[in-house]
Amino acid sequence: MRSLDRHLYLDVNSLTRHSHWAHGFMGAYANWAGLTVLTVLVLGAFLWARRRGSLDGVVTAVLAGVSAVVALGINHFVSQAVARVRPCHALVAHHHLDILLACARDYSFPSDHAMIGGGIAIGLVFFSRRLGAVAILLALLLAFARVYAGVHYPADVVAGLIGGGLVATVLWLLLRAPAMALAVKLSHTPLRPLVAGGMPIRT
Repeated sequence: MRSLDRHLYLDVNSLTRHSHWAHGFMGAYANWAGLTVLTVLVLGAFLWARRRGSLDGVVTAVLAGVSAVVALGINHFVSQAVARVRPCHALVAHHHLDILLACARDYSFPSDHAMIGGGIAIGLVFFSRRLGAVAILLALLLAFARVYAGVHYPADVVAGLIGGGLVATVLWLLLRAPAMALAVKLSHTPLRPLVAGGMPIRT
């Protein structure tokens, strides 16, 4: 399996050497732009639900954001346990690699970026299937961009997407009801503007 993962990584890196026109976009998207776009989607979902007075939407958007943070925290311990060296360190001595980003010193498996992307994407599926579909496509592009940039193996980002999605699903199942109860209570206090705008509240 690791041999296949390495071969897939090298195949993508070979593509990188023949697509210099895409380096600027892919490097930026892999580094910061992908997570920024996904974060904007979460913020937009929250503000839209709040303006419409949809407590369920507010709670779901918040849980999507929380999922990303929790997934990142869990990933710290998983990556330390697996301790897989990044390909840009492990393979550079034996292969001519194109690395678009600085090769970080932390471990490779699973990918932090993919964990966050998976958590946000699946979290937004519970908010709206259409918005969730857009978020999934953006998260998949982020995962590919991390491999394209040379800083992760394919298995690193696949595991990250799945792990983040699982975290989002578990948190939604466990926390939606208590979070809704809290949101309802807040809506009857002076803190109401935190969860609802000017329109009548809908649960």
